Amino acid sequence: MQLRYVFSELRQGLRRNLSMHIAVVLTLFVSLTLAGIGALLSMQANKTADHLGSQLEVIVWMCAESDPEASCVGEVSDPEKAAIEKAIDDNPEVDSYHYESKETALEKIKELYPDLDFEGEDAVITMDAIQQSYWVTLKDPDEDEGLKSAVAGLDGVSYVKDVGEELDPVYSIIDYLKYGAWGAAAFLILAALLLVANTIRLAALARRKEIGIMRLVGASTLYITLPFLLEALVTAALGVALAAGALAAFVKFAVIEGVDVAIAFTPWVGWDEYVDALIGYLPPGIVLLGPVLTVVPTLLLTRKYIKV
Repeated sequence: MQLRYVFSELRQGLRRNLSMHIAVVLTLFVSLTLAGIGALLSMQANKTADHLGSQLEVIVWMCAESDPEASCVGEVSDPEKAAIEKAIDDNPEVDSYHYESKETALEKIKELYPDLDFEGEDAVITMDAIQQSYWVTLKDPDEDEGLKSAVAGLDGVSYVKDVGEELDPVYSIIDYLKYGAWGAAAFLILAALLLVANTIRLAALARRKEIGIMRLVGASTLYITLPFLLEALVTAALGVALAAGALAAFVKFAVIEGVDVAIAFTPWVGWDEYVDALIGYLPPGIVLLGPVLTVVPTLLLTRKYIKV
């Protein structure tokens, strides 16, 4: 196989259908970028749920030493804590639960506000003010009244918070953005597939005479198809590179230097999630999704269009 001929055909093919190739690259760029943003938003929802709780969770906050609630007269005692845990354990609405100590709660606060002073006389919060808690996962987010009524009046309980009610607007916004990005990406991916098909058809028609001659001299299907495949790989590589750059700019300027600075109530996605969006989150990953969207239709359609 003469590689010089293959690369010569690649250059000519890219030059002949330059506008179509640019259209494919731009469509891949936008669609892969939107798919990547959708993946980042999905990972952000998971990070928010891990840090603040999910819509299925109810948090039972127990009394602290300096608790301002009128129902609290001091730190929750071990017998009171045992009674609270039994009430949770016996409730049929509960799927699972875990205990969070004062130390764990303090570490979460430190992560959220790393610039504040938590040591010495000027500490913004002391251990006496931090509450122990039970994080309860429900079987059904709409079935929580039985648990609330079972634990709200127990000794040692400061208050009960339904995480779903407070976080529902946050998750709804993230879901709307995520599904909107994926929906737009799906339409643009379809457009990219159609553009690839048209590009292959035009390229095959432009080389119809050359393909016929190569058939007559016994050229293999792979030899004839290879320039088309290389064109597909070039356009896919450009689309993926542009999408990776756009996602990197989104993570750096919109997330790390934007919302991460302005809104500190939850950790935000960063470079680890960026890498996951490129290679790990969406099978087969953004890096491989571009070549798949161009090479697969090229393999399928060239078998039709190179038959002379």
